[in-house]
Amino acid sequence: MFKKILIANRGEIACRVMKTARRMGIKTVAVYSDADKDALHVEMADEAIHIGPAPAAQSYLVIEKIIAACKATGAEAVHPGYGFLSERAAFAEALKAEGIVIIGPNPKAIEAMGDKIESKKFANAAKVSTVPGFLGVIENPDHAVKIADEIGYPVMIKASAGGGGKGMRIAYSSGEVAEGFVRAKSEAASSFGNDRVFVEKFIVNPRHIEIQVLGDKHGNVIYLGERECSIQRRNQKVIEEAPSPLLDEATRKKMGGQAVALAKAVGYDSAGTVEFVAGQDRSFFFLEMNTRLQVEHPVTELITGIDLVEQMIRVATGEKLALTQADVKLNGWAVESRVYAEDSTRNFLPSTGRLVTYRPPVEQSDKGITIRNDTGVYEGSEISIFYDPMIAKLVSHAPTRAEAIAAQADALDAFAIEGIRHNIPFLSALMAHPRWKAGRLSTGFIAEEFPEGFHPIEPEGELLDHLAAIAAFIDHRLNERKRKISGQMRAAVPVRFDRRRVVEIGAHRLMIEIADHNHVFEIYLPHNRQTLSVDSEWKPGQPVFFGTINHKPVAAQIRTVLNGIHVAHAGVAATLRVFTEREVELHALMPERVEADTGKALLCPMPGLVRSIAVKEMQEVKAGEILAIVEAMKMENVLRAERDGKISKIHAKEGDSLAVDAVILEFA
Repeated sequence: MFKKILIANRGEIACRVMKTARRMGIKTVAVYSDADKDALHVEMADEAIHIGPAPAAQSYLVIEKIIAACKATGAEAVHPGYGFLSERAAFAEALKAEGIVIIGPNPKAIEAMGDKIESKKFANAAKVSTVPGFLGVIENPDHAVKIADEIGYPVMIKASAGGGGKGMRIAYSSGEVAEGFVRAKSEAASSFGNDRVFVEKFIVNPRHIEIQVLGDKHGNVIYLGERECSIQRRNQKVIEEAPSPLLDEATRKKMGGQAVALAKAVGYDSAGTVEFVAGQDRSFFFLEMNTRLQVEHPVTELITGIDLVEQMIRVATGEKLALTQADVKLNGWAVESRVYAEDSTRNFLPSTGRLVTYRPPVEQSDKGITIRNDTGVYEGSEISIFYDPMIAKLVSHAPTRAEAIAAQADALDAFAIEGIRHNIPFLSALMAHPRWKAGRLSTGFIAEEFPEGFHPIEPEGELLDHLAAIAAFIDHRLNERKRKISGQMRAAVPVRFDRRRVVEIGAHRLMIEIADHNHVFEIYLPHNRQTLSVDSEWKPGQPVFFGTINHKPVAAQIRTVLNGIHVAHAGVAATLRVFTEREVELHALMPERVEADTGKALLCPMPGLVRSIAVKEMQEVKAGEILAIVEAMKMENVLRAERDGKISKIHAKEGDSLAVDAVILEFA
């Protein structure tokens, strides 16, 4: 067994590998860039080596720096995680030349399967069903358009060395192909150091299902069931689950057998994933093979009880698999949500800054329910523009799919993040979505169900009543503290307590009556003649409300704001205001704030780096014309003119780092 390994990665996957290595008694080495000097993975490791500036192309993607770090620390092996160098055969070869073991597949397997173009050629030769497409070198945008015209629309343009949705575009016309080709090549070059792309037919209404395989250096390969990753946006997975609600045992066995055959054909000897695009009729086509550990591996670990990182390490030392296919049993259901630093209400634009509050739900296993949180941050961490926006992977496991979804929803309600925008309200809304609960999925789910983008759920019925109850409880506790601070409770004259309140949330206004009996808070709702009993140990300053409403457990994220309480619960993210009747009268007399007119300015929609400015001052532009390209977290965002106009002044230039809503240019 290795005594010391280096993790050639960052963030949550570096921390994840370190946890298993520590349990196995193996010392770990972290590498870090300028942006990651205070990162969690650096603190967790036994040793840490600085490898360069923040951009990945100057640090995490430089093979020579990783090898130098191994030599400096005496690391015997390298775990590459996912992304960065994990699917680069040249990296595995370079390590091998230096006598350093890669905790991953051999270079030949990576070369055969790691490149998406070559893997499809290999799969075709092995008579594996593949999606129609062009696998040769695409010379320029015109060549890409010609290929797409021959295949038939829609098509997908995809980075050959890509992953995680980077360097990927879906095109429905020749114009979209030309632009998508340029963008995909650019993103591929910056993210993977390889700008080759290919074009293939895009299957309409598809499902994304992948098979986890595990092989050793003695010719043994098994599969560990499937994962469904159909809930995606911008071709990047958002929610994953295992097993898939689509497959039956016969289809699972057929897909697993095909995945194993492909892995054996290339001499695969580690954990890897064979991805398929599946039709609603359970037909399936080989998509690609990821020759690395997948982001979503925790759901497989929870339903099989197998630690994939441990297996990768043992295989790398030359051990035989201790498992046979007959030993693999699928137990229960697991759901994983990717918690991203992005603003779901602004078309999922990335968000950067400091995690002022970071309080994930408690990791635990109790009464058949398991909650796991894989993360690489802590309260006070900085979310940088240079890397992927994922903050954490929240995973729930339960005996059934419905129970796993319910556990995931409860855990999301208990996940408090402040300081940056995040997608927890969106994830919570997905957990409550009837189509998701029914398992009627496709990769177009988000685009189809949220065509106008995501807007927090408008509460009604019982949910509205519960939010009003929580807000009233919080307001009452805050007022109790205020009275104690001011000394009013010790005054000779008792404080008059007005039981009637008005709770406002959006367009809703609820009249309520409150009573506090030995810390059990009761709210009477005249509109439906119901009484809600609220019990909680919540204290001012706590970011999460834990309690019960009519004896049923409830969790909600809480933030006090000026004249109100911001509550996030069950897909709702709203500010509630609790008034006395007199305060309602006075509030109606307050003047409304008038927002500044920014209609004649192009604002930066997210913190990011200006890659290019496509126009000049005094230039006439047409609606839809490209104005600028801003890069954030390895994704290029094209900003277009919303209407015809004339550029009067340009404030930003290529290379500028801009904050959200910074003015890029102005129109006449």
